[in-house]
Amino acid sequence: MRLVVQGRAITVAHLTHIHRLIGGSTQFMQIAEHAYYLPTNETDIEAVRAFCAEQQIDCAFVPDNQRLNRYGLCVMDMDSTLINIECIDEIAAMMGIKPEISKITEAAMRGELDFAASLRKRVTLLKGLDESALQRVIDERLQANPGAHEWIAACKANNIKTMVVSGGFTMFANHVKALLGLDYAVSNTFEIVDGKLTGHILGDIVDADRKAQELLKLRDQLGLKPEQTIGIGDGANDLKMMSAAGVGVAYHAKPIVQQQATYALNHTGLDGVINLFTA
Repeated sequence: MRLVVQGRAITVAHLTHIHRLIGGSTQFMQIAEHAYYLPTNETDIEAVRAFCAEQQIDCAFVPDNQRLNRYGLCVMDMDSTLINIECIDEIAAMMGIKPEISKITEAAMRGELDFAASLRKRVTLLKGLDESALQRVIDERLQANPGAHEWIAACKANNIKTMVVSGGFTMFANHVKALLGLDYAVSNTFEIVDGKLTGHILGDIVDADRKAQELLKLRDQLGLKPEQTIGIGDGANDLKMMSAAGVGVAYHAKPIVQQQATYALNHTGLDGVINLFTA
């Protein structure tokens, strides 16, 4: 196995202290500007986890067989994972009701509300909004999260297919698919009549179950084994998808997601996923 530590806060003093906690005769090897790994057989790293959390460093114990070239599919959430915003909250800002909708979004992401019901409630509040507001969110507010381009480039270099599966909406998911060069996109669709949102969603909602189903369906279409898949997300509605994957990565995620994920990244960008599986 290997201990992977990463984050902009890392110093030589940190590495020295972690090495002392782990022991062993080998030294840390640098794999990126702010990322290092240490081969180790140690299985109890609670002291290391506690120290890294205190110092704002990400750490993970990664089996040696988990390498990028062994994966074939990565399925990712969109809002606050691949991109920097919750799209529906920013749409709400155009109507002056962002605090009201953000409160519902946060509760849903923490797993305190049923996602589908909460989404319908939020979309109802957007009734009457001009369709042009959706493009304004893309033009003025939507950006890829740090490291997203690098992570997708690494996937392409290793022949890993990529899919965004989002409880958000098609206009945004298709934009992100084109922006990052993803292979597939699955999301919800606003009902729009005469250029205005009706407050309704067309078709079945992309919820936690649907996210997991889309991963399994594409995995089987590609002829991959369960252990050849990666799921990345940040909210409670990503948990089933991440659980269906061979490896689940919590990216700057809610506590409930971090607790159940295989690995958690809190202090690095999405390029930190590359470092987990490279040595």
